[in-house]
Amino acid sequence: MSWIAFDDPWLLWLLPLALLPLIAPVGTLLSNGWLRYAPRDRASQALGWALRGATTLAVAALIVALAGPHRPEYHVERIGQGAEIVLLLDRSRSMDQGFAPALALPPGINPNSPQALDHYFSQAPARLREPKGQVARRLLGEFTAQRPDDRFALVTFSTLPMRVLDFTASHEVIQAAIEAGNVGRGLSETNIGRALEVALDMFEGRPYNGSRIVMLVSDGGDRLDPETRERLAKLARRQRVSIYWLYLRSANSPGLALAEGDTAAAESVPELLLHGFFNSLPTPYRAYEASDSRALQRAIDDVSRQEKLPISYDELVPRRELAPWAHALALLLVALLLAARSLEIRRWA
Repeated sequence: MSWIAFDDPWLLWLLPLALLPLIAPVGTLLSNGWLRYAPRDRASQALGWALRGATTLAVAALIVALAGPHRPEYHVERIGQGAEIVLLLDRSRSMDQGFAPALALPPGINPNSPQALDHYFSQAPARLREPKGQVARRLLGEFTAQRPDDRFALVTFSTLPMRVLDFTASHEVIQAAIEAGNVGRGLSETNIGRALEVALDMFEGRPYNGSRIVMLVSDGGDRLDPETRERLAKLARRQRVSIYWLYLRSANSPGLALAEGDTAAAESVPELLLHGFFNSLPTPYRAYEASDSRALQRAIDDVSRQEKLPISYDELVPRRELAPWAHALALLLVALLLAARSLEIRRWA
C-alpha cells in the first residue's frame, strides 16, 4: 500500500524552483565605509542562511500542496464483538398507529371495528398513543448506537421492499437512514415474504465472519405461499441467518399466543401463520411480543445481550487529505519571513 499519493504528480517537477532562494544574490547592502573593518558576524550569516532555508521550504511546501498530496484509502481487518444485522422495518400504515392498550371495550363494539380503535386511543395513556413506527425507530437508533462493532443494513417494506442501506459501520449514516423513515405516511398493504427474501439476499457473496441476524420489526403477519416458504427456507439455511421478530402488537391484534383449542386461528391469522413458519425454519428464531414501548425496549435489550459473539470485519479507512498540512507549513514560514522583514534595519541611525 502506498502511504502517500498525488492528484497531480507532474507538479513535483517544479520543486527545483524552491532552490532559487539559496542561489539568489543578496540584496543591496547599506553603504557604510566602516564595514570593512568590522569583524566577521557568524551569527548574522547563520541567520541569513536560515531565512533563505525557510524561503526554500515555504516554496517547496506550496508546490507539494498544489500537487494534491493525500493518503489513499485502505482496508484493515479488525476483531470485535457483534454481528451483521439487517433491520427489516415495516413501513405500513398500521405502524402509524399506537400500541395495544389493555382496555375493556363497551358492550356492543366489535374489537376489529374502527369504533374500537377510537375507544382504545381516546382512553389510552400518551405513551401508547405514540405511533409504533416512531417508537421503533427511536429505540433502534439507540440500539445501533450502543453496538460499535456491528455492521448494519436497513430494508423497509410495505407493498414492496426497499433497500435503504447496505452493510456499514458508519453510525452517522445508520442513524440518518433510520430517521429518514419518519417522513410521510405508510401504505395500506404489506408483503413480508418478499421483504424477507431481500433481507436474506443481502448476505449473498459476503464472507461469513460471525453472527448474522435479520431483525424483523412489524405489527402484522403474512400468508406465504408454498413457493415463497421454500425459497425463504433455502435462503435462511444457506446464509445461516438467525431471525428475530419484534412483533408490535396493535389494538385489534390477536397476538402470537394461540388460545387452547383454537385451531381455526392457527390456520387463518397471518401473525400466527408467519410465527409458525419461522418456527419451522432450520435456523435459530425467536419472537418478542411488545404491547408498549417498554416491552419493545426489553426485547431489544435482550437481543443486544445475546448477540455479542466475536466477529471479524474489514474496515475501510477513508482517504485523508495532506495538502492542508503543507499549506499550514507554508503559512507559518511566510509569517516568520514577514516578521524577520519587519525587524530589518533599512537605514543607519
